[in-house]
Amino acid sequence: MKILDVLQPEAILPNLTARDKKRVLEELVTPVAPHANVTPEELVRVLMDREQLGSTGIGGGIGIPHGKLKGLDDLLLGFGLSPKGVDFDSIDGRPTHIFFLLVTPENSTGLHLKMLARISRILKNEPFKERLMRATNRDEIYDILKSEDEDF
Repeated sequence: MKILDVLQPEAILPNLTARDKKRVLEELVTPVAPHANVTPEELVRVLMDREQLGSTGIGGGIGIPHGKLKGLDDLLLGFGLSPKGVDFDSIDGRPTHIFFLLVTPENSTGLHLKMLARISRILKNEPFKERLMRATNRDEIYDILKSEDEDF
């Protein structure tokens, strides 16, 4: 499964304005929540509960907030870019700029892990990350993701 098989263009946010973890999550879930048939607040709660287990700020400027949602039929994905960076309790203590939001059905561990692995793998590519960081709009981000997604 490719990232763009799941990521809807309206769920690509090129300029996150939030300055803290909870507000970033609130921004990221806004375009995704209607597809999950839950309120944005409920989705943020699921993600914050997951954050209590350990930060999904994996370092290198990357955050992959994720969670599982009861009653969800399909995997949901969102993307956000914070040019200024956010304190996301990252393991390296540095600001987080690139966010992939992942929400999967409660009983789909294999699918959840497969998408996490795919996202992690493409984000190890430094030139790809640099291109994302320079992107200024949704279409540009979509094209960058598409070019990288096709390589895997």
